[in-house]
Amino acid sequence: MSLSVLPALMFPAIDPVAIAIGPLAIRWYALAYIVGIVLGWRYMLALSRRAPKIVSRVDIDDFLTWATLGVILGGRLGYVIFYKPGYYLTNPTEILQVWQGGMAFHGGALGVIVALILFARRRKLPLLPFGDLLVGVVPIGLGLGRIANFLNGELWGRATDVSWGVIFPSGGPEPRHPSQLYQACLEGLLLFIVLRLLETKGFRDRPGFLSGAFLAGYGIARSVGELFRQPDAFLGFLIAGATMGQLLSVPMILVGVWLMVRAKPQTMAAARPA
Repeated sequence: MSLSVLPALMFPAIDPVAIAIGPLAIRWYALAYIVGIVLGWRYMLALSRRAPKIVSRVDIDDFLTWATLGVILGGRLGYVIFYKPGYYLTNPTEILQVWQGGMAFHGGALGVIVALILFARRRKLPLLPFGDLLVGVVPIGLGLGRIANFLNGELWGRATDVSWGVIFPSGGPEPRHPSQLYQACLEGLLLFIVLRLLETKGFRDRPGFLSGAFLAGYGIARSVGELFRQPDAFLGFLIAGATMGQLLSVPMILVGVWLMVRAKPQTMAAARPA
């Protein structure tokens, strides 16, 4: 039976603009960024109040701006460098046109890591323990971002014959995996639960372990999700049939495993006043 005639779910008519107030229009993806950052900030404050206390509320409040810049600048530059270097080399003025779309998580992750290192040095904070706090909140934004991808009808999955396949407006007549929702569950919900369990089991006493668990966990979750996601048309499948997302996840997994292996139990006294 042809995929085009199989029973499927029609993608609902969802306005890409989530909130419109006069000339101000906030799209789903922008809303996901805003809500993710606010919820992540609040959750990080809650985590920081538990032992070992290594940062103050002021540190976390101030780092919010650094992290936001890291996400936006790193995510955009990552997309430019990893996905369309040739295009932006000939059209450099479009690099700043973020409203046209084009953000890469791996670039955003690098941007936040750079911001984390610079901020920790400036405030004389312990780098790995601070990173362990930060990674616990990242899956919140990841999950919301993937849901926004689904609501936008973008980054859909490969053609499928599963009964829950969705016909996306821009995906042709074939039912496709709603891979955005798979990734929301893997990179968002599941990774959040895993990190939360590790945090409650006392792994914050092993500086770097939670950071490593996040990097390896995200790399694995992203690689699995990519098995259902349709590769970008301008890239397609790369080395040995892998996608760009899978290839970029390999270093994350390796670094994550290395951080977990080297993490040793350590008693940490409070480093900053609350």
